[in-house]
Amino acid sequence: MSDNTPSVAVLGTGIMGFPMARNLARAGLDVRAWNRSREKAVPLAADGVRVAETPADAVRGAEVVLTMLHDGPAALEVMRDAASGLRAGAVWAQSTTAGLDGFDALAGFAREHGLVLVDAPVLGTRQPAEEGRLTVLAAGPEAVRGTLSPVFDAIGGRTVWVADEAAGGAATRLKLVVNSWVLTVTHGTAEALALAEGLGVDPAAFLGAVEGGPLDMGYLRAKARLILDGGLTPPSFATTTAEKDARLIVEAGERAGVRLDVTAAGAERFRRAAEQGHGQEDMAASYFASFDDRG
Repeated sequence: MSDNTPSVAVLGTGIMGFPMARNLARAGLDVRAWNRSREKAVPLAADGVRVAETPADAVRGAEVVLTMLHDGPAALEVMRDAASGLRAGAVWAQSTTAGLDGFDALAGFAREHGLVLVDAPVLGTRQPAEEGRLTVLAAGPEAVRGTLSPVFDAIGGRTVWVADEAAGGAATRLKLVVNSWVLTVTHGTAEALALAEGLGVDPAAFLGAVEGGPLDMGYLRAKARLILDGGLTPPSFATTTAEKDARLIVEAGERAGVRLDVTAAGAERFRRAAEQGHGQEDMAASYFASFDDRG
């Protein structure tokens, strides 16, 4: 492959990884993909993606490895399984939301195996991923940006380079800050609608009262629509994943000496909603955590 069309291995084809792999193939890149549940990756073959049996098979000879897995430990486990197929000098675009401790472990693996690590978490959920409109937050050496340009252009509408090296996890840190805001707005929407129900207030009256003013926002309306219309599946961002991210954010705050009481309480709301059976629904299912009798 030329520098303009690198071969790419995608490890993890879940809610985000599947459309990312598809968009890479549709952009004309040579793509191989692996997923722990292979049947979830098989449909990608229709778009020209070669579905690999093992992580090592997926990465063998690849110039770029893109990981989009559940968390840092999962990404590290899969990369260890892929180790025998990794090419020294390959560029590793690590897009899993791994948290600070998770990122440190992944950076150590990259050093041990001679990989060029690029910290590359993304902003966006299922629909932006399907439409190739993710925002890529990237930190890594300028020398590999040309190689990654067609990769990031295929999966995203915008790439924001936040640092010239991956060490320190500058992009991961920014992702955690952004996610803290996203989760807070999600809970705010869920609680406002739950309170409206409890007080006998028409949700439309609440949304109408803030319409067009500084308290209004697209995200409020998107999540409110999911709750009110019962459209929580398939999830844009699953409740269990949101709980994981919330706990990573709290841990990052503790590491920095910052108390994040709202995020910690939000993680507990996600846990309760998952316990009620909403773990694989959209994280707007935080709404159900406001009621003890909702299943």
